[in-house]
Amino acid sequence: MHRPITVKIKRLPGGEGLSLPIRMTEESAGLDLAAAVAAAVVIKPGEIRVIPCGFAIAIPAGYEGQVRPRSGLASKHGITMINSPGTIDSDYRGEVCVPVVNHGSAAFTVERGMRIAQMVIMAVPSVTILEVAELDETGRGGGGFGHTGH
Repeated sequence: MHRPITVKIKRLPGGEGLSLPIRMTEESAGLDLAAAVAAAVVIKPGEIRVIPCGFAIAIPAGYEGQVRPRSGLASKHGITMINSPGTIDSDYRGEVCVPVVNHGSAAFTVERGMRIAQMVIMAVPSVTILEVAELDETGRGGGGFGHTGH
């Protein structure tokens, strides 16, 4: 079992009355993010809109917040994120917002408080980049973009 970490959240103007990020079940990986829109936002097919969440966050050093689409919105309505997953760095202190795109065939309305995305807090290892003249050989080699299967 992993040790729990504390993530500080500051509710911002516009986020009043909304739930803070919350797990919908005890074992959910993601914390659902609510839309902090002042009024309903209609997203036409093919349109991208940035949806505010009404809070800022202080993710501890050594971690990141990965913001991901909600599977139900994606599968039922074609609503997903244009940069999935999005990353919230540990030094970011601005409002958390979700850039969504409508890949569906009908307009979609985002209502205040609607669960619009989910956030997973993940450990980020410290990495040292080392330039070398050659890389180790593997069975795959340089094959990519569907090289390993259909």
